[in-house]
Amino acid sequence: MNITKNLLVLSLLLTGHGEVNAEDANAKEITVYRSPTCGCCGKWLDHLQKEGFKVKDIVTNDVQALKDKYRISAELASCHTAIINGYVIEGHVPASDIATLLKLKPKVTGITVPGMVNGSPGMEMDSVAEAYNVVSFDNKHNQQVFKSYPAK
Repeated sequence: MNITKNLLVLSLLLTGHGEVNAEDANAKEITVYRSPTCGCCGKWLDHLQKEGFKVKDIVTNDVQALKDKYRISAELASCHTAIINGYVIEGHVPASDIATLLKLKPKVTGITVPGMVNGSPGMEMDSVAEAYNVVSFDNKHNQQVFKSYPAK
């Protein structure tokens, strides 16, 4: 039985299946700071979990302290702030954009969907979705569109 098990493991490793990369395993761990009174934040957490992220949910009455720490301006702010691999994720950013950020590793502080945009992950309402941008930002207040989503 051990020989069969060892051959299976060896086969998986030789074919590239079953490899575990510590960086990849940690890449999907995200810590989210949110207010205890916000319902849409929970929906965003569900979105992340469905997309394979391991979420550490920290409920706090002082999310603003984290926004201040990472110099998130009122213009860029939303209801929750998350940290993943040193990047700040502000608001209802799609999980796919977080994955792209982690893959590309740009020299930015993070990405945000400013405000509370109808149709962004966690903010789905009816079948209507507003157009919105995911915006990257750095510690010098430089901003750039990371990805755009059309209205539906």
